[in-house]
Amino acid sequence: MRTPRHLVVMTGAGVSADSGVRTFRDAGGLWEGHRPEDVATPEAWARDPRLVWRFYQERRAQLRTVEPNAAHRALAHAADALAAQGERLTLITQNVDDLHERAGSEALHMHGELASLRCERCGDRVRDLDRVAPDEFLPCAVCGHARLRPDIVWFGEVPFHLDAIEQALLTCTHFLAIGTSGQVWPAAGMLHTARSRGARTFVQALELPANADPLDTFVEGRACEVVPRLLRDLLDER
Repeated sequence: MRTPRHLVVMTGAGVSADSGVRTFRDAGGLWEGHRPEDVATPEAWARDPRLVWRFYQERRAQLRTVEPNAAHRALAHAADALAAQGERLTLITQNVDDLHERAGSEALHMHGELASLRCERCGDRVRDLDRVAPDEFLPCAVCGHARLRPDIVWFGEVPFHLDAIEQALLTCTHFLAIGTSGQVWPAAGMLHTARSRGARTFVQALELPANADPLDTFVEGRACEVVPRLLRDLLDER
C-alpha cells in the first residue's frame, strides 16, 4: 500500500518576483537607499520608528499593485487536488506578501505578513491593507496602545510557525523549494532536513541555490513558467 503523499513546499522571493514584487537585493530593490539595520531590526524601530513605519507602509501599498501569477495558482490547485485524494500539501513561505492567499492557498509565513499589523503591547493582529498611512501611526483598537508595528520578523527576531514547520517535515514525503537562495536560515536548512528523512527533494530556481545537493532534482527557470508543469508531474505520479 502506497504511503499517502505529503508535499511540503517552501517558497521564496522568486515565486513573487514574476508578479512584480520587488526583492531586497536586486538592483533597484528594496534595500537600495536603506541599510537593513536601519529599517529591519528591533533596534531600528526603537531608534527611528517613523522611518521603519514609512518603509513598510510603502511596501504594503505596493501589494495593491500586484497579482498572483501562474505559480501561486498552481500551488493552490495542487493543494486541492492532493486533499481530494486524502493527501496533503503544506505551504511554507519566506515571503511577506499575500499572493499565496489571494491565489487560494493557506501558507505558514515564517517572516510575517505585510497585510497584517501587530500591536507591540498586546500582540493583537489586524489584517487591513486599506489602512496604509505612511505618515501617521495607527493605534490598537483592543488595548488602546498608540501604535501598531509591522507584523514582520525583523533581523534578530525568531521566525514564526517553527513548531508547525517541524511537524510538517516529520511526515514529508516530497519537498519542493521554489525561488529561494538557500542562504537564509533556518529556512535554508529545511531542504537538508527533508532529504535526510528520506523525502524526495526538488529545487526550482533561476540558478542552483547554495543549499542544493546532487540528490535533489533541480528544475531551472522562472517559477511562473516551470512550477505549474512540475506540480502536474508530481500529481500524476502513482
